[in-house]
Amino acid sequence: MVVMHHIKVVITKHNKKQSLGKGFSPTELEKAGVNRHQAKQIGLPVDVKRKTAHDQNVATIKEHAEKAKAKAQAEAKPEPQKTETKTKKKAKR
Repeated sequence: MVVMHHIKVVITKHNKKQSLGKGFSPTELEKAGVNRHQAKQIGLPVDVKRKTAHDQNVATIKEHAEKAKAKAQAEAKPEPQKTETKTKKKAKR
């Protein structure tokens, strides 16, 4: 599971003012191609009460999902193992 930092949701109100929201709407997640379970895994807040979808938020979700996917792939790659050279001990006579 990859957890990234918390992302802030931007809501544009009818008077063109912007404020921070409680989470991304299910519609925004759907447009970005991310389901609720995946969103929770990568640290995206979801607000099921919201119905609107803002293009800015959809772009943010896509960007965050791509970063999380890249981070997960980087963590999944095994590091090359170093081989130790063994030295023979000389027998005491």
